[in-house]
Amino acid sequence: MTGLRKVLLVIVVLAIGGALVYVNLTFARPTGPEVDVERIERRALKAVVSASGTIVPQLTVDISADTMGRVTRLAFNEGDRVDRGQFLMEIDPETLRSAVDRGEASLRASRSSQRQFEVAIETATVTLQLARDNLERQQNLWELRLVSREAYEQALTDVTLRETELRAREVDVETQTERIRQEEANLDSARYDLTKVTITSPFAGVVTRRNIEEGETVVIGTMNNAGTVLATIADLSVIEAEVEVDETDIPSIRLGQSAVVTIDALPDEEFAGIVTEIGNSPIQAGGAGTQATNFKVVVTLNDEIPNVRPGFTCTADITTAFR
Repeated sequence: MTGLRKVLLVIVVLAIGGALVYVNLTFARPTGPEVDVERIERRALKAVVSASGTIVPQLTVDISADTMGRVTRLAFNEGDRVDRGQFLMEIDPETLRSAVDRGEASLRASRSSQRQFEVAIETATVTLQLARDNLERQQNLWELRLVSREAYEQALTDVTLRETELRAREVDVETQTERIRQEEANLDSARYDLTKVTITSPFAGVVTRRNIEEGETVVIGTMNNAGTVLATIADLSVIEAEVEVDETDIPSIRLGQSAVVTIDALPDEEFAGIVTEIGNSPIQAGGAGTQATNFKVVVTLNDEIPNVRPGFTCTADITTAFR
């Protein structure tokens, strides 16, 4: 009797369990993926062209020297902020300073000689006047037959000689004046060359590159050989994104279109700008087998970016149309 009750109990439990499973499978609501639902409304659509490139400053200048020599003073490092006219470096000035000293000494000597020539003109002028006075007296006396003709002719010859001497002294002054002008020009040139040994910043900006060390020799450029680029200074107050746009997207790009630029080094920020330049010629591809044709497009950012550096990679999303 006890064994039969146990068997009946197991059968009842199994029946109840099976009923629960059946009910769950029959009446359970099916589940599916969750979706976001929004209210239907009219919105503006826009077309965007996305292109990648690099960050560049609008103004960059390579600093080179106009005179050759050894760098004796260096007052900046790469990454320094510099002001317009700030001293950067000095090239050994001794040779050029000596040229200025020689020019000044030569000019002083020429001016002294000119003063002597001017005194000689005054003397020759006085002597000529005395000779003319004597000629007039001798002529009057000869007309009265109080002197010989030889005395009269001697006085006439003396006047001619004094006139020739005066003209010679005047030519000396003119020649010396021209020599002084030339020496003044040479001295001005030497002084100007001396100013070239001091190199200053052409504008306020950041030194992005320094290629010279104190004690090194600077080489100036010629027609066939480039000179030493001493440093590169960039004005980071105006930043541009130079991006490469595929040829299929170029027809939709226009000057003045708005853009949003993201910089890989500053991933959490977006920077607004406008298109300010569209290249007319395709960018020359490095590889011969490359089929893509891209054009340079420049986006000028509206605001200054404190921590940006030239060469940062970036992406520009240019809005080309609204609907």
